[in-house]
Amino acid sequence: MPAALYLVLAGLLLGPFLLWPRTRGSASTRLYAGVRRLVALERARRSAFFGDGFPDHYRAADRRQLHYLAVRTGAGLVCGAVVALLGFGAVLAGLLVSGVLRGSLGWGELLTQLVLGGVLLFLGVQGLYSLVELDARTARDCFGPSEAELLRQRITELADSRAAVLQAVDAERRRIERDLHDGVQQRLVALAVLLGRARRGRDPERADQLLRQAHQEAREVLTDLREVAWRVYPSALDSLGLAEALGGVAERSTVPLRLGYEVAAPLPDPVRTAAYFVVSECVTNTAKHSGASAVSVRVALRDGPPDRRVLTVRIEDDGVGGADPGGSGLTGLRGRVAALDGTLHIDSPCGGPTVITAELPCA
Repeated sequence: MPAALYLVLAGLLLGPFLLWPRTRGSASTRLYAGVRRLVALERARRSAFFGDGFPDHYRAADRRQLHYLAVRTGAGLVCGAVVALLGFGAVLAGLLVSGVLRGSLGWGELLTQLVLGGVLLFLGVQGLYSLVELDARTARDCFGPSEAELLRQRITELADSRAAVLQAVDAERRRIERDLHDGVQQRLVALAVLLGRARRGRDPERADQLLRQAHQEAREVLTDLREVAWRVYPSALDSLGLAEALGGVAERSTVPLRLGYEVAAPLPDPVRTAAYFVVSECVTNTAKHSGASAVSVRVALRDGPPDRRVLTVRIEDDGVGGADPGGSGLTGLRGRVAALDGTLHIDSPCGGPTVITAELPCA
């Protein structure tokens, strides 16, 4: 009733000023000020009586709040009318029972009244149920993103995440092919040439020297193959765990790396793999581009309910900064993290330092 009274009085008093362009702005300001106060009361009512939780940061536009108030007022008036009719029906039911007890009501009339009363009771209850649903739906539309908006947002996020994962997988395949072609394959060709020269040589000392070179080349080929295999997927991640796999990253890093690992509970395999590749890729980028003298990695599992635990991976270096968030490496990492509903934050001002933080849900 207060909302209905306000809308009627505001329409009568501010209507002419809303129609005149020169006064429309100030009249709209006064109108929406009252609307916001009444909508705030409605929000408190939903939270107090129905336990609804709405996002604090979400604020609907003034026009949307006015629309909600108008719908809520109309629905409330209809609901009051339905409740009044149900009360009137209860009074008639009492008179009907009284007539049956006095014997002044015949069986035919009693049956007719029961059927008619049952139908009206059913329609009244269904009307109240529909009005309750309308009230809840309009409240969600005004006080927070609607179900349709959340669904569209989720579909967009999943589509973007899928596209990012496909791009990351394609970039990883290209990198592996390039490493095999430019590294391992070239060394194998050199190894074959050395062995061929040693087999065709006539001088034993020369053949022995070529064999020593071939042996050294074979060792370097094995090192390159081991590096490529670690980049594809480290076997230590399954056999020894994430901490040992990150320790291997620290050993192979050309930049001094300080590792902090604060995870006491077991991690899901996808989260463990994503955390490893985030650290590995960031450390590799640091060694190649940042000119840093030290890098620190901290992996911690945030406490909380089992279905809301978050693994935080933080990589910081003292390099020159200026990392490009749109680069292929960081874009691939963002896609890998987004595939797990995680987030990747990049803070790399010119002059440094660079801080990259990945948050991976463990649900």
